[in-house]
Amino acid sequence: MEPNAFSFDQPLLLLGTLPVTAGHLVTVAAFLSVLLALASARKARARRADDRDQQLSALLAAQTEMQGRVAAMAEVFGTRQAELNQTLSQRIDGMTHRLGASISEQTKATHENLRRLQERLAVIDSAQNNIQSLAKDMAGLQSILANKQTRGAFGQSRMETIVADGLPIGAFTFQATLSNGARPDCIIRMPNGQPPLVIDAKFPLEAWNAMRDAESAERRQQAAQSFRRDMEVHVRDIAGKYLLAGETQDTAFLFVPSESIFAEIHEHFEAIVQKAHRQRVVIVSPSLLLLSIQVIQAILKDARMREQAHLIQGEVVRLMEDLTRLDERVRKLQGHFAMTQKDVEDILISSDKLTRRGAKIEALELEAVAPGAEGGKGTGGKGDRMVDNRIGQLKLRVVDED
Repeated sequence: MEPNAFSFDQPLLLLGTLPVTAGHLVTVAAFLSVLLALASARKARARRADDRDQQLSALLAAQTEMQGRVAAMAEVFGTRQAELNQTLSQRIDGMTHRLGASISEQTKATHENLRRLQERLAVIDSAQNNIQSLAKDMAGLQSILANKQTRGAFGQSRMETIVADGLPIGAFTFQATLSNGARPDCIIRMPNGQPPLVIDAKFPLEAWNAMRDAESAERRQQAAQSFRRDMEVHVRDIAGKYLLAGETQDTAFLFVPSESIFAEIHEHFEAIVQKAHRQRVVIVSPSLLLLSIQVIQAILKDARMREQAHLIQGEVVRLMEDLTRLDERVRKLQGHFAMTQKDVEDILISSDKLTRRGAKIEALELEAVAPGAEGGKGTGGKGDRMVDNRIGQLKLRVVDED
């Protein structure tokens, strides 16, 4: 070994008797370093433990606070949830009630609408049945009008119904025979000895139906000419057969059993109407005939009133005589009542006198009879006799009046 080389085994100092080498110092230094490191590590661990404890305490406090907040929130949420559930339940109940009421009203409205619909359907069914019946009647009417005899019977039946409903029995005659042998459908007796009015219910309907059913203008014109000719012939026959001087009125009625045909004649066949008027034949519809019958009925009623006027006057004269006798008897009875009232007043006067005298007698002392007492008694007897006389006269007067 070199003399300047460093050795850890070389003693550096003596500690007591013990030599201390560099290795010993290094070992001690290392040991002290380890101790210092251990102490600092222990302190660090202690600090870390304190920090962990503080953090743990903070965490525990935070956890406790969080738990409190969570509990408060849970309580608030529970309360809010209960309120929300109650509100939802109330709203659901109200909505259910409204829905139930609405459904009930809707059900009632539906039932009511169905009932009305059933009623309308029933009315429609009834109307349909009436229409079907009317269609059958129209078919029957068409078949009636197609036959000349049945058509005449139909027109005459309608005319007879109007006349019979509007006039009293005896004011008309159907199928009467005139002096020339003609038999009009109806004659109406006029008042004041006037000749009767003749009504004819026949109508030439063949040409009218042909004109209505014509398919071309030429056929329609031909049917119109035929209808005009038939009407002129019929009007001439009525004027020649039924207008008899002194036996019938100078005007006769030609009855048309349809308002539409009457209107068509006046609208498109004015010449026929004018020619009929010149021959004193008036074309009438059912409404015009009814109006004429009402006018005739009023005239007949006025004539009957005039005929009964003298009877009414006689009855009025006899009624006035009875009233005069009744007035005389009432006046006589009034006189009797006046006399009776006068007698009653006299009786009341005598009764008042008797009452006053009786009061005086009651006021006297009855211990001794005074000389004038008998006179007073006699006077009272005289008053009684006067009352009896007045009452007897009144009875006699009443008996005489009876």
